Amino acid sequence: MSVIKVDELKKSFGNEHALKGISFNVEKGEIFGLLGPSGSGKTTTIKVMTGEFNATGGHVEVNGTPQKHFGKTSYIKNLGILSDKSSLYERLTVKDNLELFQKLYNAPKNRVDEVLKEVGLESEKDKRVSKLSKGMKQRILLCKAVIHKPDILFLDEPTSALDPTTTEKIHDMLEALRDEGTTIMLTTHNMDEATRLCSNVAFLHEGVIRDHGTPADLRHKYKKNEIHLTHEDGQVETIERNQENEGRIKDAVSDKDIVDIRTDFPTLGEVFKKVTGKELV
Repeated sequence: MSVIKVDELKKSFGNEHALKGISFNVEKGEIFGLLGPSGSGKTTTIKVMTGEFNATGGHVEVNGTPQKHFGKTSYIKNLGILSDKSSLYERLTVKDNLELFQKLYNAPKNRVDEVLKEVGLESEKDKRVSKLSKGMKQRILLCKAVIHKPDILFLDEPTSALDPTTTEKIHDMLEALRDEGTTIMLTTHNMDEATRLCSNVAFLHEGVIRDHGTPADLRHKYKKNEIHLTHEDGQVETIERNQENEGRIKDAVSDKDIVDIRTDFPTLGEVFKKVTGKELV
């Protein structure tokens, strides 16, 4: 069942066309990745679906609610949102911050301790937010977004510029939420993150979806039927995988001069470059 339906969504700012008619669906309980570089339209898409922007054209429906009702409290209370505008009260402690939102969303009192444990910050709950590192603040912002166990979670670059350990903790938390039935809409330019987390992804570039599918399907779609043999001196020999080269491929397995054998199976980032002709920056 699709809980997010986007059909020919357009958004313009004056003469600038940020979204030029994009369409996609997100199924209940999946992590969907909207992937692309800065300026591609990812954040604009999120802001339309969370009621911050009105669409210029097209149709958007989230959890059965059409866009004209996105500003209503009854809609917002079932969402979790982590965006570039998410913030915390710097002078309050971590616990005080989260208790404010726990009460606002009428979540159980024990949720504060639960979410802090999930991100590994239960020992920091009495610290002022102003004393926390950037990575810690990002984890607390995620706690704030999920404290009420929302039906749908919108995440705009949730691990941008974070260290690998912090990123790993956030990934673990998102996978746990997904397993509990939360639908997650994720924007990122981190293709390794998308490969790990997302059931389906869409490549957004210059306001247009260039291709979409599962990460595995997209990687298979754009692979070449080639094998790369790396020699001991660093030279790479590329041969086409066909019957004519069958003998060379078999010989390479036992050739001591060959230190690495691999097929052309591109990463998601390499696929994005093939699709758009652009680096992901």
